[in-house]
Amino acid sequence: MPLVSNPHDKLFKKIWSDRETAKDFLANYLPSDLRELIDLNTLEIRKDSFVDPSLKEFFSDLLYAVSFGDQSGYIYLLFEHKSHTDKITALQLLSYMCNIWKLQTNQERLPLPVIVPLVLYHGREKWRGSNDFSHLMADTHQHLLAYIPDFSFILIDLSKYSDDQIKGAVLSRAGLYLLKHVFTPGYEKKLPEIFSLLRTLLENQTGLQYIETIIRYILNTAENIEVADLKNMVEKNLSADQGEMIMTLAEKIKEEGIRQGVERGIQQGIQQGIQQGIRQGLIEAIEMGLHLRFGAEGYQLMADIYLIEDINILRTVKEALKSVKTMDELKIVINR
Repeated sequence: MPLVSNPHDKLFKKIWSDRETAKDFLANYLPSDLRELIDLNTLEIRKDSFVDPSLKEFFSDLLYAVSFGDQSGYIYLLFEHKSHTDKITALQLLSYMCNIWKLQTNQERLPLPVIVPLVLYHGREKWRGSNDFSHLMADTHQHLLAYIPDFSFILIDLSKYSDDQIKGAVLSRAGLYLLKHVFTPGYEKKLPEIFSLLRTLLENQTGLQYIETIIRYILNTAENIEVADLKNMVEKNLSADQGEMIMTLAEKIKEEGIRQGVERGIQQGIQQGIQQGIRQGLIEAIEMGLHLRFGAEGYQLMADIYLIEDINILRTVKEALKSVKTMDELKIVINR
C-alpha cells in the first residue's frame, strides 16, 4: 500500500538523526584508521540539508560535526535511494561540500574544516561507479593534474553485506536490514526477523516512536503483504500489544494519503487559477495595446492571441507591442 512519495527519506532521517544511532553507525562502518582519529563523543547533528531540491526524491543527507583529534571537521552522510548507481555522485558531493564551506565563509570562519564524505547506497544493483572524483575526468596530461580537484568518498554499498555482516545497535541494524532488503524479492520474509530485533525498543517511549516509524516504512514499501498479515507478524514476533497499532496506523496512513491527495489537488487548482488570472490580465493588456497602436484594425490579431496558452509568450507579445512598427512584425512574434 505505498502512499508516501519518499518513505526512504523519512526512515533515514528519523533513525540517523538520533545521536546515539549515528555514533554507533559511524563506529561500525567508518574505515578503522579514520575511526581511530575521530572522537565520536564530540558528534553533533546539524540540521542543514545541502541536497538540491530537485534531487530530494533520490538523495537525503545529514551533516555531523566531529573532532578529528585536535581539529574540528564534518562527516557528510549522503543517502542515495535510487535503484541504480548514479555515476556523478562524486560531482554532487563536491557541490554539497562547497556549499558547506561557503556557509563557513559566510560566517567568517577560516581555515575551512575537513569534510569526510560518506555515501550510503541500497540500490537494486551493486554500485558500479568510482569513489574518486578524478574518474569523472578524461585522461589528463600529468602537467594538468595540479589544476584538477580530487577527493574520494567512503561508500557503504548494502548489497555487499550479508545479514550477518550488518553490525551495530538494534535501531541501526533494523534500519540497515530494511534498506538492504526493500528492493529484493521476498522482502516480506525478512520482516519477522526485523520485528524480533525490535523487541528491546519496547522498553521506552522513544523506542515506540522508532517502531512506529519502521512500521510506517514497511506499510509504504511492502507490495506483497496485507495489513492483516503484518498485524499477525507483529503480534507473533514483536508484541501482542502492538498488533492493534498496525490496523490503526494503516488506517491513519491511508487517511493521510487521501488528505495529501486532496491538498495537492487544491493547491494545483489554486495554481491553475492564478495562472489563468495572469493569462487573462495579459490578454486584456495586449488587446488595449493593439487598439492604441493600430486602432480598430489591431483587433484582427486577437483571434490568434486567444489561442496562446503560454504565459511567457503572452508576456513577449505584450513587450513587443512597445517596439514593433507594423502588425506584420507583431504577427512574427505571435507565431514564433
